[in-house]
Amino acid sequence: MVSLDQLREEMKRRLEQDSELHMVDVHADTIDEALADAAVQLDTKLSNLQYEILEKGSDGFLGIGKKPWKLKIYQNPSTIKKGKKIASEGLDFEGEGQEGAQSKNQDGLFYVRHFGSELWLKVILPVGSGSPVDYKEVLADLQRPDTLEFNENQVKKYIKNGTDGEYQSVGKYKHVQAGDALISVDTTKDEMKASIIVSPPSMSGADASKDGILRALMTQGVIDQCINMDKVNEFVDNPVYNIPFEVAQAIMPVDGRDAYIAYNFETDTKKLRAQVSETGNINYKELNQIQNVIADQPLAQKMPPERGKGGKTIFGRYLEAKNGKDIPIQLGTNVKLDRDGVTIKAQIDGEVMLINGKICVEPVKYLDAVNVKTGDIKFVGTVVIKGSVEDGYKVEATNIEVNGIVDKSRLEATGNIYVRQGIFGKGEGYIKAGQSLWAKFINDATVEAEENVIVSDSIVNSNVTAMKNIVLRGRKAQIIGGHLLATEEICAKKVGSPGGGAETILEVGIDPRAKKRLLELQKKQDTSSKELENVELDIQTLEQQKNIRRRLSQDKEDKLVQLKQQQKLVTDELENMTKEIDSIQARLRELKAVGKVKVEDTVYAGVKIYVRDVLDEVKIDVKNTTFYFDKSFCKRGEYEAPSITQEELDGYSTH
Repeated sequence: MVSLDQLREEMKRRLEQDSELHMVDVHADTIDEALADAAVQLDTKLSNLQYEILEKGSDGFLGIGKKPWKLKIYQNPSTIKKGKKIASEGLDFEGEGQEGAQSKNQDGLFYVRHFGSELWLKVILPVGSGSPVDYKEVLADLQRPDTLEFNENQVKKYIKNGTDGEYQSVGKYKHVQAGDALISVDTTKDEMKASIIVSPPSMSGADASKDGILRALMTQGVIDQCINMDKVNEFVDNPVYNIPFEVAQAIMPVDGRDAYIAYNFETDTKKLRAQVSETGNINYKELNQIQNVIADQPLAQKMPPERGKGGKTIFGRYLEAKNGKDIPIQLGTNVKLDRDGVTIKAQIDGEVMLINGKICVEPVKYLDAVNVKTGDIKFVGTVVIKGSVEDGYKVEATNIEVNGIVDKSRLEATGNIYVRQGIFGKGEGYIKAGQSLWAKFINDATVEAEENVIVSDSIVNSNVTAMKNIVLRGRKAQIIGGHLLATEEICAKKVGSPGGGAETILEVGIDPRAKKRLLELQKKQDTSSKELENVELDIQTLEQQKNIRRRLSQDKEDKLVQLKQQQKLVTDELENMTKEIDSIQARLRELKAVGKVKVEDTVYAGVKIYVRDVLDEVKIDVKNTTFYFDKSFCKRGEYEAPSITQEELDGYSTH
């Protein structure tokens, strides 16, 4: 029996708690809205609130007859007590307003429940620098008037070590079964949800336990798979009485995903971005606006549709799901379907694009100009530029066609290059063609071509190298200044300028690349020979000192060893260079192409012409002349028409 004194003590404790409560009456469309409003008014968190329902709300029918919920909401007394304690220590209550700190630091929690005829305790340990559970607070909850006994040592152990998220039995109380919490189950007509409605226990009555809730749900036919155990545990820890509390939901069907195309390239060109360096700087010349692909490169893959996954109502009734829809694979130009039937590959090199939902590979890239809007261009197909290539930009492609001017820029093609208006190199322009180059004029630039260089106007102060022919064929067709090298022929109307001017050098009958390498080696050979002489002189000096003094200091001895190592290294380099030089010279001597310079009009005095390394320096102007090699001499003869075919002169096309 509970004595009158115990009852008075319990009533006194509850009265003290009630006197500390701050309450608000709230009207709202839903309980959640009411709690959110109260949390603002009471300046606390939602988890700290408890409430009583004054009047249940209703949604009405189609909004007609809608009634708001009326609740009396107050803060949990235990959190008020804990807040006062923390405030007295000069700390912020549970770090409210500091979500970052709260996630790292969390106070310990405890729950005392009456299940059956036993007292049960659940302790959650603090996190970080959170406050541990206070033994006195636990003791206050355990020492109810109806408590018969509890194990203090066991309680202290659980407070220290926690209970691993489970309730542990710590004692007994005088159980009056008539006062137990009553659990009823409410299910929706569509079998989608189940809620429990629990009446609060009276003094000496048992709380709603997890097992009791599960038993009530299963009695009503709710299947295990649909019960939300987190919600059940949440209710046991923080019970909400006399209002529906959802604890079970149907397993909703999951419709199968439709088939789709997974692209290996960016389909939205607006998302293509300029390259960013490691330091965060943007290179506005590398705008990455072209997505290059090569033949047989996978471009996309069709992902097959998925089957839907059926669901179940809370009573186990099957809920059907839709299967994903299939889609056809649409192929654009210059792409193909791989053997697997789902992978799309490129048939050719070019730019990959998505046009009207179809993947296409375009072998030709059309641009208005190359400037700040486009940045540098790198393309595995043909680039056709309607305008000009401005100063400082670079174009790399298979073929390049420029309808405007090429300024001080860099053009490199593995195939042909065509410049309709000509090249203004300004001393720094560089053009390299893997096949041939066509231009109206070349001015102050460096040009290299693996086949022919065809110019319709003039070449002025430029370094031009062609592995076959250099041909000027227009009305002016003049070469003024610069250094031109061709394996077979150099053809023009005029070479040089009246009165001399800039030095003009033409070379034919040699391999330009081999000649260039030969000059590099000879220059390096000369430098290395001088270095070897100096090293050998230093070695000789140190060895003489050693012979006279019989020994050297350690520094000089180390220096002598270092010099001998350097001597061997330079000697080996010179031997290798000599072998390569001999090999290049032998190849140049055996070159079958005789080489000719053909000038239809005038070669002005001062022009230097090399035919197979034999120099013919023009002292006075000559006309209608062909320079050729014969019996180790450079000779002059009547003008001959260029040997290059008309097809080679006009045969280039980007299409």
